[in-house]
Amino acid sequence: MTDTTLKEQIQHDLHDAMRARDKVRSGTLRMTLTSITNAEVAGDEARQLSDDEVLKVLAKEAKKRKEAATAFTAANRPELAAVEEAELVVLEAYLPAQLEDAELGAIVARAVESTGATGMPQMGLVMKAAQADVAGRADGGRVAAVVKQVLSGR
Repeated sequence: MTDTTLKEQIQHDLHDAMRARDKVRSGTLRMTLTSITNAEVAGDEARQLSDDEVLKVLAKEAKKRKEAATAFTAANRPELAAVEEAELVVLEAYLPAQLEDAELGAIVARAVESTGATGMPQMGLVMKAAQADVAGRADGGRVAAVVKQVLSGR
């Protein structure tokens, strides 16, 4: 197996999609690479993103697609929602598998135990500890909901 970075893999897949004339895939990957490049040049100096940082950019792009699809569906624009959902499918291929509810609950329970949190005022501490273990395998809103549920039950 070669040691290619996630960004290099996306670039390679973009070339394949362009050769196959897959407009949805190539357009999505092109926009994603633009977002990665923007993240690389943001700040004081340009730098290469690590695979973990690229995953964060991918997760942000996927979240944008989910929110846009929901908004288009609510606005009775199913054709635009379908485009966003198709792009989301492309992005999800690069993201790690999402955690099941039971796994997420166990991670939050460990985070509560490790921080010694006793109620809602310590939610930030628990979120920080849980997010470290979750590592992009669950949406932040979903993690927050489980943390609130666990802490409010104490």
